[in-house]
Amino acid sequence: MALTSTIGVTVDGIYTKTADLSTAADNLSKRYGAYLASGTGAGKADLRFADTRTLAASATEDIDLAGSLVDIYGATLTFAKIKAIVISAAAANTNNVVVGAGTNPWITALNATGTITLRPGAGLALFAGAADATTYAVTAGTGDILKIANSAGSTSVTYDIVIIGSSA
Repeated sequence: MALTSTIGVTVDGIYTKTADLSTAADNLSKRYGAYLASGTGAGKADLRFADTRTLAASATEDIDLAGSLVDIYGATLTFAKIKAIVISAAAANTNNVVVGAGTNPWITALNATGTITLRPGAGLALFAGAADATTYAVTAGTGDILKIANSAGSTSVTYDIVIIGSSA
């Protein structure tokens, strides 16, 4: 199987201020991203996991990046490196989705104990540049768990997750 991926974040906006006789406008259009060819080296990826998941009230789940996720074709995925991860909390959620490190944590930009709270409708995108050969390593058995939690006990939460990486 082959995988090609384009990952990006686009920021577009017009910042205006009205004066007595005119309106000043500052236009911003910026795209940050990476294109990944199929493979396992720098600027390449060969594995992808994508899913919509629901957590019951107060529930947590440990996502094992090395050997428990299954792709759309039923193949077990064992990530050695993560090139991109996108998590988006559903806008209809009442509670927050909390992203963090679990037992045997996958240490990322969050470090071993950090968390990021995604309020309803919020998202998180983390991706390595195409030239980055190091990317975000996964260590099976000791550094491969991404913990996702529901922040409260009142209702369930739903979130989308996309993980792109390589097997070597």
